[in-house]
Amino acid sequence: MMLIALAPTFLMKPQKKPARRPGGPADSVSVTAPVPMPGPGVALPTTPSTGDQALEAAPAQPITVTSALYSYTISTRGGAITQVTPSSYKSLYHAEKGEPVRLIPDSGSINQLGMIVGNDTLHFGDWTFTPSAGSLTVTSRDSLVLTAQRGEVGIALVYRFRADDYQIDVSGRAVGLGPVGGTLLISMGRGMRQTEADTNANLYDYGVVTKTDESKLVKFSSLDPGEVLTLSGPFEWTAVKSKYFVTALLAVDSGAARISGATVRAPAAPAKVHAAEVMFGVPVGASGVFNYRIYAGPMEYPRLRAIGHDFYDINPYGWPGFRTMIRPIAVGARWLLVWMHEHLSLAYGAVLVVFGVLIRILLWPLNQRGMRASMRMQALQPEMQRIQDKHKNDPQKLQAEVMQLYKREGVNPFSGCWPMLLPWPVLLALFFVLANTIELRGQSFLWLPDLSLKDPLYVLPVLMGASMFGLNKIGMSGMPPNPQTKMMLYFLPLMMTVMFLNFASGLNLYYFVQNLASIPQQWLLARERRKAQGTAAAAVPAPVVSSRKKR
Repeated sequence: MMLIALAPTFLMKPQKKPARRPGGPADSVSVTAPVPMPGPGVALPTTPSTGDQALEAAPAQPITVTSALYSYTISTRGGAITQVTPSSYKSLYHAEKGEPVRLIPDSGSINQLGMIVGNDTLHFGDWTFTPSAGSLTVTSRDSLVLTAQRGEVGIALVYRFRADDYQIDVSGRAVGLGPVGGTLLISMGRGMRQTEADTNANLYDYGVVTKTDESKLVKFSSLDPGEVLTLSGPFEWTAVKSKYFVTALLAVDSGAARISGATVRAPAAPAKVHAAEVMFGVPVGASGVFNYRIYAGPMEYPRLRAIGHDFYDINPYGWPGFRTMIRPIAVGARWLLVWMHEHLSLAYGAVLVVFGVLIRILLWPLNQRGMRASMRMQALQPEMQRIQDKHKNDPQKLQAEVMQLYKREGVNPFSGCWPMLLPWPVLLALFFVLANTIELRGQSFLWLPDLSLKDPLYVLPVLMGASMFGLNKIGMSGMPPNPQTKMMLYFLPLMMTVMFLNFASGLNLYYFVQNLASIPQQWLLARERRKAQGTAAAAVPAPVVSSRKKR
């Protein structure tokens, strides 16, 4: 079963690596989309705003945009979003533990760096913009307008915020460039800020995700130092992600041009790459108008799914090739866990205990049927052995006799197997739910500081292995001696204990509860097996001993 679960990881063809460039400017993206239109509800200027060259030297000023859901910091320098703070989440990183989580590194920002027009690149990432307000409190859908001008060239940016969502609608117009289209260059900074207690697991998930027909992930750790990747679009959306958070650029509105390309530049210094400069290109028509959308916040599955266009695939449940099977189970399990936590006021650890017992109760009839089918198969073993000995030199006759035996006794040789396999998709789904669901992030239970991380004392993996040994020991009671079965009795619990040592403690808790909840059923069936064996032994006639004396 483990081989089947893990084989796709090794057998699938690796994704073709995008073209590598040794260096050079990261601005070669093509324009293929139609002319975009400005965002709704905001009038953009048709001529450059009144500005002066003195604004160029003005110091950058932060503009704070807040709602009950988030806090954004926008700089007048380049109109860049320099910080994103989701209000509901705290940092678990040891240096900032307990502080409000921040997604953008101190040196990074989401910034419109400039525009490629013909063979020239206009840089306005360092321009000083004039804002329509010094701060903004978002109550429904409120806008912030920033304008800047140098000579005959001007640009206006409009950020439109939603009080109850992490999406930001961005509209803009560049004027003074003439009737020539171009490509807007948008920097996503140098990855994501460290926010997690398990820093290595978080760094492992850092990467860029792009969506055409399907989503593709390029992890920063897969890059060589100094490597530059050019990813060719057009894309519906592109994103930079960590384990639980994401900053994304979306072109999912009917009037928005697709993102034309992306460039990922790894730093030259470190031996192991954990961050990279990421830049996206958005086509701009001859009118100079552009619009797109930003999502900057947590990977909460309902919000990601509501956006559409498979945006939830940023946080995948399952390996490629297995997602189709695992995702429905994972989504259902996630919904049930969150629902029980919110409506029954249970801690997530208690929810996992209840969930494990519920799964066992639901599967009880199927397991009962499967175990009894196994008992019937065991009862046929002597007859099976007789048929094999009789027709060992005639495979066709052997197969015909075995199938006739199954038909006569009403036994399906596979009926005892598939009920045993049903809990495995749930277990695999929970593996991804516990590792990637942000609602379980930082949730403690008993001595466990975080159900999404390993047990620091390794108590649960040991208990899980011990409960598996006890379950198998009871299940084998009354079975005929078998060296292979006896070996598996000891080997399988040991193997599973070692494998689960570094898995999420919540997964170990669920599996441990599953084993405990299965013991009564195994004990009842073992007693039924021994009783059947006793009845069969009593039915065998005793050998007749003659009392006649030998003459």
